[in-house]
Amino acid sequence: MKAILSLGIVFLCMIMLKGQDVKMNNEIIFLLNDKETLSKLHYPKSVLKFYNKNPEYVWTASSKQSQAWAAMLLLDCAYQLGLSSSDYHLQELTFEKLKIIRDTPEKIAQTEKAGLDILMTDALISFINNLHFGRYNPSYSASYIDANSINGFYAADQLSSVRKEEDLLSLILQVQPKIQLYTDFQNYLNTLYANNNLQAHEAEIKKIIINMERLRWLNTESEVYILVNIPSYTLEFHQKKSVFHSKVIVGKPSTKSPTLESTINYFTSAPDWKVPQSIFIKEMLPKITMQYLENNHYSVYDQHGNEVEVNASKLQQIRRNPQRYSVRQSPGCDNALGAVVFRFPNSYGVYLHDTSQKQLFNKTVRALSHGCIRVEKAKELAFQLLQYDGSEDQIPVLETAMVQYKRKDFVLKQPVPLIVTYLTCLIKDGTPVFYDDIYHFDPLLENKFNLNK
Repeated sequence: MKAILSLGIVFLCMIMLKGQDVKMNNEIIFLLNDKETLSKLHYPKSVLKFYNKNPEYVWTASSKQSQAWAAMLLLDCAYQLGLSSSDYHLQELTFEKLKIIRDTPEKIAQTEKAGLDILMTDALISFINNLHFGRYNPSYSASYIDANSINGFYAADQLSSVRKEEDLLSLILQVQPKIQLYTDFQNYLNTLYANNNLQAHEAEIKKIIINMERLRWLNTESEVYILVNIPSYTLEFHQKKSVFHSKVIVGKPSTKSPTLESTINYFTSAPDWKVPQSIFIKEMLPKITMQYLENNHYSVYDQHGNEVEVNASKLQQIRRNPQRYSVRQSPGCDNALGAVVFRFPNSYGVYLHDTSQKQLFNKTVRALSHGCIRVEKAKELAFQLLQYDGSEDQIPVLETAMVQYKRKDFVLKQPVPLIVTYLTCLIKDGTPVFYDDIYHFDPLLENKFNLNK
């Protein structure tokens, strides 16, 4: 709070230096340095920076009435956008008070008028941030969003740029995600509200609200991207005029696939598989024999990366001190990664890959892996990436490398954004389709939105 007050004092000095040209009322200056006022704001630093750029009554001056009413209508309809109107100071900001300011301004004190102006600014900044980043973004806290421009986005600047525009409402709505999945949710909600058909669809609306929230956590605005949705066990490669589909296998509830955003920079044919130590120790070690290693094309390495010749005596050493050894599986028809693996930067050590266990894609429930994502049509996805990259001439090279189990890296000139998300509801042909909440993530988000009351 001291830091906020210091910002306010600096701001006050800047205002005073501007002299007689300053339009801002002294009451606003006073309130922006008042501890109690600042404590009511969701984004106090953003509000101070906004008024630094806009030193005047922005919403409650008689000349600003049309903008104020438009802003109130927008905040009052927050539920239609999957948000809660109760988050935007609507106990203090009311249509009745706006009417008093418009019709009988002498009946409202200047201090109250200034306070309403500040609350309206904070409400709109909050609304913009919630539409763009989500209300409960796991990557960015409200305090971080308040203090930082994230990927070039800062709500106070957004509000400053649109506040004088006639079409304020639609300009603010443009901060929402551009991804088609989000637009589908929004259109469906709009239809329900337009038809006044909410009560019959209460359960649907709950799911739509929390999944719209998850989509707000995404950063990408690219028209080309690969989307993996964990609950539906699907992968989609979106290009401008086409979508490629594939089934996937995702992590078990005990070894969940993470949600993430990254970029596929390259993929590799005939990869070898460095077995994670957790899998080696917990799953392989109890059944490890010389025959097992040979049948599955596993090689053992010491701490220095040197291959170890395995015999009965060495097996005993491995069992006694497994942490000193690692295991790799050479390329081949039974390699766990299959014929191709897709690499992308991430802190979880996961990747997309082919698999030798094709029969598992026939299962309805495909939460079966240790966290990596197995792609049924991995070869076709690789072909699609090469085509998109303008490298069709490399497709025969890739196909030969896969058939002959020869390792080769294929680096993309145009890396493709990757989104791994968790959506338990999607709109398909205008109708909601629901998926099992395999990791039981929905109740926590529903509770945050108070949807279980």
